[in-house]
Amino acid sequence: MLFLRAWRNNPKAIGAIWPSGPQLAAAITHGIHPGMGPCLELGAGTGAFTRALLARGMHPEQLTLVEMNEQLARQLRREFPSAYVHQGDAARLQGQQLFVDGLAGAAVCGLPLLNMPVKQQIGILRGAFTHMRPGAAMHLFTYGPRCPVSRRVLDRLGLRARRTRTVLANVPPAHVWKLTRRPVHAVRR
Repeated sequence: MLFLRAWRNNPKAIGAIWPSGPQLAAAITHGIHPGMGPCLELGAGTGAFTRALLARGMHPEQLTLVEMNEQLARQLRREFPSAYVHQGDAARLQGQQLFVDGLAGAAVCGLPLLNMPVKQQIGILRGAFTHMRPGAAMHLFTYGPRCPVSRRVLDRLGLRARRTRTVLANVPPAHVWKLTRRPVHAVRR
């Protein structure tokens, strides 16, 4: 019900017509494990990806959940009391203290990047990657066949994208992408 209320109040900010299903949650968290250290989740929403991260063995204390919607953030705090829930705009993470020790070893993004202006996308990606250690990847999804981050934005931020999975069982079907930093010598200026 919280998802439907949030969607009704601001469908563009939610970006989905239905909460992410367990197949998409399993696909987007594939390869993430407790040994990677903390995990950053952007747009945690109803906690579908959070539950999948916990099912993969992540400890709640390793999770930093970012959610802008006040009601969804409150629900996340109730359901995952040991996780850190940061209620705020994911495009303004630079300068925020999200982790007590170190940097994230992985990030999961449930935000509708295609619905956002380029400046906001850049803010989200730049902020997230400042909280991630070298070699860490951000996992995100889209309902279309192309990466939700344009080549121009990837080039500007020195990132590369690779599609890792397609989830036909999700409503609607989704594609999972993995973003990583390019080696320093490969970054275009």
